Amino acid sequence: MYELLINDTPVKIWARTVEPSAFKQIMNLSTLPFVFHHLAFMPDVHAGVGMTIGGVLATKGAVIPNAVGVDIGCGMCAVKTNIRVDSLTSDLLRKGFMRGIRRRIPVGMDHQKTAQDECLMPQGFDTDSMAVVSRQYKSALKQIGTLGGGNHFIELQKDQDGWMWIMIHSGSRNLGLQVCNYYDEKAKSLDRIWFSSVNPDINLAFLPLKSQEFKQYWTEMEYCVQFAFANRKLMMDRICEVIKECVPEAEFEPMINIAHNYAAWEHHFDENVIVHRKGATSAREGEIGIIPGSQGTKSYITEGLGNPDSFMSCSHGAGRLMSRTEAVKTLNLEAEQAKLDEKGIVHALRYQKDLEEASSAYKNIEEVMANQSDLTRIVTALEPIAVIKGV
Repeated sequence: MYELLINDTPVKIWARTVEPSAFKQIMNLSTLPFVFHHLAFMPDVHAGVGMTIGGVLATKGAVIPNAVGVDIGCGMCAVKTNIRVDSLTSDLLRKGFMRGIRRRIPVGMDHQKTAQDECLMPQGFDTDSMAVVSRQYKSALKQIGTLGGGNHFIELQKDQDGWMWIMIHSGSRNLGLQVCNYYDEKAKSLDRIWFSSVNPDINLAFLPLKSQEFKQYWTEMEYCVQFAFANRKLMMDRICEVIKECVPEAEFEPMINIAHNYAAWEHHFDENVIVHRKGATSAREGEIGIIPGSQGTKSYITEGLGNPDSFMSCSHGAGRLMSRTEAVKTLNLEAEQAKLDEKGIVHALRYQKDLEEASSAYKNIEEVMANQSDLTRIVTALEPIAVIKGV
């Protein structure tokens, strides 16, 4: 971990190198007048919108929509099965599991053909009082249980003892995007009215604690976090149904779930503060987490070490090494396919555009895990056997 002082703000970085665009965003964050104690950046840190991905920001009295991001509540879930990977035939894996999952789970821009049951949606919220959720609710009924695009994935994996796992990476779909954009615009407008000292060009407009807009954003953000969880749970339930249809004796352990785009009230350094995690996960002492690699590399079930220097956080994955555009332009499709084929992985690299999610576009997950050995420890290593991407 490296410690710096930028604009009189202590900064702690677990990455060995930081790209210039991400470092510029770190410098921008250091200028915020309401930063609490220090800034923390995980080993998967890379540039985002306003705030870096892989960043942890604690604040006093303010929330920043762009420090949570557009995919509010995005995260991971994983389930261990009682299926031995060495018992799987190619037909069972490809035609049974993978084909069944693709039929049951819409991916990319696809939504459900019909609205899903409202009992699957987050409960206990007054959705009619929410500016964004109320108008997006009907649309969200067709988005729940869908994977989405980008780096979202469904993966079947093998642990070191040969048992099959199911892992999903997905978020709040269009709902989170709409909530973030709506309240970011609100924050920009209010910051102009209040003659805020925060530079509007750095995309870190904020909502102050006692404002009505803060309360409104917080409620809708929490709804999105719960919607993202409900989305992952519904997909996991339906994947388990597919597997159960193919292997009637299949059993499934309780689902592990973590989010990596959200803000929460937490107690750190003797004060109650708002912790923004954007592409970072909670890693309290003993807390079970999930850190995925990239397509074709290991993922990990982890246990947090509760390190106060990171606000008890760790990375959310490997982190991008190159932009999507750079990956498509520079990587070789046949070479990337060969890497996965040699490992016998049923993969999702078909076309040049799919190189956005090639493993070479991401940082080395082994180095990322080594760089945060003081934040979290590995409980289980998982090797991919089949991947569905939402590109």
